Amino acid sequence: MHSRSGEHSKRVSAALSLLPEIDPAIAALALWCQYRDTNGSTATEGETIFVGPEFSLLPISEQTGLISHHILHVALRHSSRRASAQERYGARFQADLYDLACDAIINEALLQAKHALPRPAVRASEIVELLPASERPNNILSEWDSDKLYAVLAVQAGRQGHDAGGAVEIYANSRNFEPDLENTTPSSKKPEFWSGRVEQALQIGNRAGSGIGVALARFGDLPVATVPWEIRLRRLLAKTLSQHPVLSHKRPSKSWLAQDALSREREENGPGFEPAILRKVERASLVVAIDTSSSIDDATLDLFASEAISIIRRTGHEAYLFGFDTEVHSRHQLNGIGDLNRVNLLRDGGTDFCPMLKEAEALAPSAIIILTDLDAPTPNRSEIDIIWAVPVAPTSPPNCGTVLVMDDL
Repeated sequence: MHSRSGEHSKRVSAALSLLPEIDPAIAALALWCQYRDTNGSTATEGETIFVGPEFSLLPISEQTGLISHHILHVALRHSSRRASAQERYGARFQADLYDLACDAIINEALLQAKHALPRPAVRASEIVELLPASERPNNILSEWDSDKLYAVLAVQAGRQGHDAGGAVEIYANSRNFEPDLENTTPSSKKPEFWSGRVEQALQIGNRAGSGIGVALARFGDLPVATVPWEIRLRRLLAKTLSQHPVLSHKRPSKSWLAQDALSREREENGPGFEPAILRKVERASLVVAIDTSSSIDDATLDLFASEAISIIRRTGHEAYLFGFDTEVHSRHQLNGIGDLNRVNLLRDGGTDFCPMLKEAEALAPSAIIILTDLDAPTPNRSEIDIIWAVPVAPTSPPNCGTVLVMDDL
């Protein structure tokens, strides 16, 4: 257990005093952080930066760079976002890989702003070079945030027969990477607060003409409040699969019988007919159809199935799993994530929704969820609710149904 002081850090005073001149944007953000000395390594926990004894041994230029690194950890809410990612991914979450993504994004921003950092330092621009060329962003800082970088790295690490995951680990070791995030204490301020502070700070820096405010014309890692796609899926399914009462026009309701009897007793006109509500309702069911020729990656597929299965288990609904391209080539009852292994992910060929929808509609489900990249004509209408789960927003919307974009993985 590391000993931590409850007083303001003495080690960080010199570096903080230089920040207004070196980087006005980070100096503005520094006002919202707390600093404490520790006998352990320098680390960030929530909105507190714990400064270790090794900090004082660095040149003053690297002290300002390192404290700027941790100030950005606080401002970008990386401790809280790490905890949220851990809850989201569950047992699949790789904490060190998430920390690597956060450090790489921050270091890239600081080095582009001409800050000095203790070397060697991990950089996002170097990490993305380890990815397949088709998956690299044009500008890592404006197009991706730390969560997106982590998700891509996690997919690469999980791909069998691909060496990118191992290459990232080798790269991290070559840079002596050590995690510096702790998530035991979440940020006490909401994402909107920090998003506003970061945007204001970047404007201050841009006007001053120095620091990250100039280097980062666009910055993608802002701590905005977003709703993960699996929560949106959860809400859509809960709404679609909710049990609605079934009315029976063959018999009147009890309240109608009472009102009718009272009207007869008073020799008044009877009330309008009110149908009874059936106690027994049909159990809702769900069809999950996977376009096996689409570009849905395995990590997204797992998250998607986890949400669908959890809802099915909570509500007792039946679910069926289809694998299709131009025709349905596999069909199973969906009980667990292991059932995904029974679907042959062909990854080639064309797509035709009509045969799949015809077979799915024959089961009379409450809803049909289709994982696809929408690279085929969609039906003009459907008697059953359709949720199109797509990896990126389509250029033109489908003719019917609801689109769920899963690009925030």
